[in-house]
Amino acid sequence: MELSFYLVQLLNAVQYGFLLFLVASGLTLLFGIMGIINLAHGSFYMVGAYLAYWLTDLTGSFWLAILLGLPIALMVGYLVERFAISFLYQRDHLYQVLLTFALILVFNELQQILWGTDVHGVVIPEILAGSIPLTDNQSYPIYRLFISAACIAIACGMYWVIQKTRLGMMIRAGASNREMVQALGIDVNRLFAFVFSLGVALAAFAGMLAAPVDSVYPGMGENVLIISFVVVVIGGTGSIKGTFVGAMLIGLVSTFGKVLLPEMASIMVYALMAVILLWRPHGLFGRAA
Repeated sequence: MELSFYLVQLLNAVQYGFLLFLVASGLTLLFGIMGIINLAHGSFYMVGAYLAYWLTDLTGSFWLAILLGLPIALMVGYLVERFAISFLYQRDHLYQVLLTFALILVFNELQQILWGTDVHGVVIPEILAGSIPLTDNQSYPIYRLFISAACIAIACGMYWVIQKTRLGMMIRAGASNREMVQALGIDVNRLFAFVFSLGVALAAFAGMLAAPVDSVYPGMGENVLIISFVVVVIGGTGSIKGTFVGAMLIGLVSTFGKVLLPEMASIMVYALMAVILLWRPHGLFGRAA
């Protein structure tokens, strides 16, 4: 195979890793700060994809669909946190698993009621519909490069907010010692509502970006949820840096596994997780509780 072929696969792996980072970063925030096991997180990825499909069809503009879809996703996250998740903070993890699994069923039923069971697609915006030539017979879609660039911008923004702002300081403090943060007079309930809504918006935004390159179909969030949990476990619970590294590793292993060892591709990701956990039981950047 030509070198350009592997370059294309490397670009695909990085783009896939960035999408996983958007989804998994919200999941690790919920794990690290709120202590919530949210099995419904993949459903928000599905919601984002369907919002992109529906709003693009309604407005005729993919960009307008994103602008309208993100506030809707934030509102959905806030309502779910206030009327469901907020009752779980002092409960055992079993209650969290049961309730968030019920939310998966609720979102799947609502999706079928609102949009049916057909498979849909979203047209790539015309300005990003072309390809960049790599060699005489190899090219790479501009839209996939746009996905990577958008995810890099979001990752940098998250780093700045978490590391350089007062809000980020409260989030990091809440991850370390929730009771102390509350004793200092910070409204932990409002902080948790914001963090949960942000996690939902990140997952939904990833679904919106993926909609033009993947099919939009019922139950599409379940596969993303499983692989996102793997990313969080590899990177370490509560670590955004670990989530980024884990997502890139999964992107590389998954993409090149399908190319080089297709008969073993389905287990290579989980084999990687097992090896890392044997080496570092708390993940690459995780800390013991």
